[in-house]
Amino acid sequence: MYEILQALHSYWAYFVLLLLTIAVINAFLGASKKRSFGNKDLRISLFALIFSHIQLLIGLVLYFVSPKFGWWQEGMGAVMKNSDYRLYLVEHPFTNILAILLITVGWSLHKKQTSDTKKFSRIGVFYLLGLVFLLSRIPWDVWI
Repeated sequence: MYEILQALHSYWAYFVLLLLTIAVINAFLGASKKRSFGNKDLRISLFALIFSHIQLLIGLVLYFVSPKFGWWQEGMGAVMKNSDYRLYLVEHPFTNILAILLITVGWSLHKKQTSDTKKFSRIGVFYLLGLVFLLSRIPWDVWI
């Protein structure tokens, strides 16, 4: 089960990164061109939100069924001193939860705006911050 979840988490990440990139580009283009926030824009942003939440759920399940979770038995000090342990048990999950939180805040804030430019800018800024957070904690050496 662990291997299946790990593969799903890795491949799903491609969809999440692609959709977030598309949503950010779409938002900044929409804001700069003063477009109206239409159904297409809503769907792009919503799919990026949904896919990122699904990725988070897969990641949380993977975290607790992973053999790496057993590293916690060595104690907090050992986890924090070892860069691999710290990445997989602390930095990756914590930073990615913050990233999904930022994406969710961006989605929520865009709904409260009346101006289309502000809708686009809320999506663009918060989704971009979430994307940067996600990209910062991907274990690149094992993912690609």
